[in-house]
Amino acid sequence: MNSETISSLEEKARQLRVDLVKMLHKSQSGHTGGSLSAIDMLAALYFHAMRHDPADPKWEGRDRFVLCKGHAAPALYVALAEAGYFPKEDLMMLRRLGSHLQGHPDSKQTPGVEVCTGSLGQGLSMANGMALGLRLDGSASRVYALLGDGELQEGQVWEAAMAAGHYRLHNLCALIAVNRLQIDGEVAKVMNVEPVTDKFAAFGWEVIDIDGHDMKAIVAALEQAATVKGKPTAIVARTVKGKGVSFFENKASYHGVAPSDEELPKALECLGEQCNL
Repeated sequence: MNSETISSLEEKARQLRVDLVKMLHKSQSGHTGGSLSAIDMLAALYFHAMRHDPADPKWEGRDRFVLCKGHAAPALYVALAEAGYFPKEDLMMLRRLGSHLQGHPDSKQTPGVEVCTGSLGQGLSMANGMALGLRLDGSASRVYALLGDGELQEGQVWEAAMAAGHYRLHNLCALIAVNRLQIDGEVAKVMNVEPVTDKFAAFGWEVIDIDGHDMKAIVAALEQAATVKGKPTAIVARTVKGKGVSFFENKASYHGVAPSDEELPKALECLGEQCNL
């Protein structure tokens, strides 16, 4: 990978955060912290690693993406809009009655969304099924799943992790956004899930532990995952909840709170953008 590619992806992530903050402010609803922490990974996936076609969302040769932590739907929506799956203007209709952009991803309404998610713990199982089905079909497509560390408290995640290891799903890559916070506070205090890397390794996964905001590290990890044979890959991405907006960062209180009128211009300033609203 060259420095221009990384710089381009970093700029793409910055713009996605700008769109995200504006969208959440307009809606006055939605999940801010966990969406901002996932943006860098989504930028690397949709604008570098994944094979997909916005003009043909159901193209058989596409890679699949499952947003297991479905409440971070705003992050997925800004990536899909930037990629061209639907007009950016639609972002301003987030969570409105009749909009195709609801609080959690809806595969029946939103182009580019593979499955409905939001019930935490179920996404990795669905990704397993996709990966196994693609392998049985002889497809070269890959499946990517994004989980949160609070979500790892769900028992079904570990059943899915065990199954993926057992079936040696090398076409599956799970990205775990470890931002250490959930709606009730610190993950370690609610129910500690560490050591995450050791647990996935124990179930037979290839594990890569990275800084989830270092674009070069994210891209390198995704490229490494694509070369792994005989086992699934888990990218454990150490992230910051609310990343990019200093007064949102590392605060559980912004798990599901949208930027206020007073916060919007300050948030955009943090992201290097002027507020023209």
